[in-house]
Amino acid sequence: MKLLKFVLSGAALALSLAGAVAAQDKTKVGFVYVGPINDGGWNQHHHDSALEMKAHFGDKVELVYQESVPEGADAERVLTQMALGGAKLIFTTSFGYMDPTINVAKKFPNVKFEHATGYKTTDNVSVYSARFYEGRAIQGHIAGSMTKSNIIGYIASYPIPEVIRGINSAYLHAKRVNPDVQFKIIWLFSWFDPAKEADATTTLLEQGADVVLQHTDSTAPLATMAKAGKGIGFGQAADMAEYAPSPRVSSIIDLWAPYYIARTQAVMDGTWTSVNTWDGIKAGMVGIGEISSAVPA
Repeated sequence: MKLLKFVLSGAALALSLAGAVAAQDKTKVGFVYVGPINDGGWNQHHHDSALEMKAHFGDKVELVYQESVPEGADAERVLTQMALGGAKLIFTTSFGYMDPTINVAKKFPNVKFEHATGYKTTDNVSVYSARFYEGRAIQGHIAGSMTKSNIIGYIASYPIPEVIRGINSAYLHAKRVNPDVQFKIIWLFSWFDPAKEADATTTLLEQGADVVLQHTDSTAPLATMAKAGKGIGFGQAADMAEYAPSPRVSSIIDLWAPYYIARTQAVMDGTWTSVNTWDGIKAGMVGIGEISSAVPA
């Protein structure tokens, strides 16, 4: 009987150790989002790309995430918890996470961090972004060609480089095909606020805009135009095809999954280094959604 108990105890210990080894073999990858993962735009598309990464690696990766994390002290707390929880790689997916990412990375030199749309790097912090302005050029061309009022509205989030760059690109390309066009810009100082985005859209329509572009995260501008029965717009970060063929006439689609797969693989291989990635349409990080039938041939 004692021998049987010893054998059973040994078997249980072996199973326990096997489970522990299997858990250690997994690479824990974390994602932090500034808005909800069902926003239909920026955050949802980042999360969908994270899920693609998880599907690619299967049981080799454990995916953890936190949504609707404000930029600032809350972000530092969440990042610290992820690092303490065993994450080996953490993606921080909003510009305002830049300083929190740098601050936490200093405390966890063995954890790799990837910050979206920022510019500060360290030995264990990379930055990555997409050339969104390439998509804005196409949107500007369509907007300048289709406007009847010559007034184009633009709902902007924060006056940071990527947003200003997008406004400039859209304006220059709209002006190229329509010298009489003018832009009306409303700054929300928020990435995701459907109510404010809807109000801004209504205001722009009332001011004569018949095209409204956005650099915010929700589908509220398109939903507002659909309800009003006037105005055209574009999907932002995701296709937002549910509003096609009008008011959504095309879209900028952020294609993050290949990058997430490559960077996770680098951590698993031990080849990860700090890099600054800024890719666009040619490299496959920016996609253009189908141009709908509402756009004249």
